[in-house]
Amino acid sequence: MLKYYIFLLIAIISEVIATTALARTESFTRLVPSVITVVGYACAFWCLSITLRVMPTGLVYAIWSGMGIVFISAIAWIWFHEKLDFAALLGMGFIVTGVLIVNLFSKSMPH
Repeated sequence: MLKYYIFLLIAIISEVIATTALARTESFTRLVPSVITVVGYACAFWCLSITLRVMPTGLVYAIWSGMGIVFISAIAWIWFHEKLDFAALLGMGFIVTGVLIVNLFSKSMPH
C-alpha cells in the first residue's frame, strides 16, 4: 500500500509544479514554463492513475486536490508574496483536517 501513497505524493508534487509553472506560461507563449506545465500534468495524471487502481476515486481526489491547494497556496505565499488572510488560512486548515480525518478514520480508505 505504501507504494500507492508514494505515487499519490508524486502526483501531488507534479501537479503543484505544473500549476506553479502554468502561472508563468503567459498563455503558453513561453517555452520553458509551458513544457514544465505539460510534463508536470502528464506525470501527475499518470501517477494518479496508478493510485486509482487500488484506492477509491473520491477519496484519492480529495487528498490530491486538497493537498494541492495547500501546497500551491504556500508556494504562492512564500515565493510570489501573495497574501493569505485569516479566512484563507482557516479554510486551508479545514482542508488539511479533512484529509487527515479521511486517512486516519475512513473505512473506505485501504490502510
